[in-house]
Amino acid sequence: MLGRSLFTQSTLWAAQRTVVKARLHTSHREACLEYLEGSHDGIAVLKLNRPAARNALSIAFLSEFRENLKTVRFTRPPRVLIVQSMVNGVFCAGADLKERLTMTPEQVSEFLYNLRKAYRELETLPMPTIAAIDGAALGGGLEMALACDIRVAGPTAKIGLPETALAIIPGAGGTQRLPRLIGPAKAKELIYTAAVLDAKAAYGYGIVNHAVEDSAYEKALTLAEKILPRGPVAVAMAKLAIDKGLPLDMDAGLEVEQAYYARVIPTEDRVEGLRAFKEKRSPVYKGK
Repeated sequence: MLGRSLFTQSTLWAAQRTVVKARLHTSHREACLEYLEGSHDGIAVLKLNRPAARNALSIAFLSEFRENLKTVRFTRPPRVLIVQSMVNGVFCAGADLKERLTMTPEQVSEFLYNLRKAYRELETLPMPTIAAIDGAALGGGLEMALACDIRVAGPTAKIGLPETALAIIPGAGGTQRLPRLIGPAKAKELIYTAAVLDAKAAYGYGIVNHAVEDSAYEKALTLAEKILPRGPVAVAMAKLAIDKGLPLDMDAGLEVEQAYYARVIPTEDRVEGLRAFKEKRSPVYKGK
């Protein structure tokens, strides 16, 4: 019995050490993916976790961020992606200014090039993306959120592009995405004055889709739940039709819409939707 007890205790200690190692490995990741299960199967969460620097955008952080984008695009695509901070009080504080001070002008240019590429990779993911803004989303942090399809702001959100206060300009798409979202006049005012908005003000400007009184993540999760049962191919084609058609004139945009509509006609999901409607049941879509 004693030998068995020692063996059991030894096994338990080994298991605990394995768990601790796993937790440490996760904690060392500044950006990581979690694929939800159960009723949330199909939703992935890209978690930002650099507490020592308020999720500031460093070279290492950006590298891990892009690795995760590659995973959701090519290796294990979810139906919906939520971007969430694991750091209390901040979504993403923008550039890592301490690291920036150590860079040469050439290194700064290279970093900004890679940051723009990363946000374009986020923006062009084939599935819907939702930014859950709990805390500050400033500079590059807001630019990250602007690259998502939908933005939700919680009660602690602080939102802005304050770069002109540092004698620079937004360098990762802010001067392009914000005016396309809310109009050039409002975007110019916010950028020229380096304004920082709370959730309600950001909603008033049209920067966020929702300003909530509790958790932005919980609202993002609710939105993702509403997207999950829809036809995934149809959702992807709708995203492409909107994004590709928006910069065009109406006639050209309608041609784009027609082209993407043609891609849903031969799908199994379209037939399933018609059958489910006829049989008065919920459809079961497979993304085919």
